Amino acid sequence: MEFDPTNRGSLFKNEKKESDKHPDMNGTLNVNGKEYWISGWKKTSKAGTGYISISIRQKEEQTRQVSQPTRKSKPEFDDPLDF
Repeated sequence: MEFDPTNRGSLFKNEKKESDKHPDMNGTLNVNGKEYWISGWKKTSKAGTGYISISIRQKEEQTRQVSQPTRKSKPEFDDPLDF
């Protein structure tokens, strides 16, 4: 049985983050067969709870040239939800 990526996605640590406005994580998401770019920022609520704020845009909608991560091997990183 072949892997079906429909309705699945992945976020990876953004190794190219240069400012606070750049996402902490980025990756891809498939929803009903359509591909999207997904970006995430680690945030803390007023109550002190950690969460991830996300932004999603269709891959066809590339209004500006943004490089996305490429994965050649299994990444090694700390817990991505460790605030």
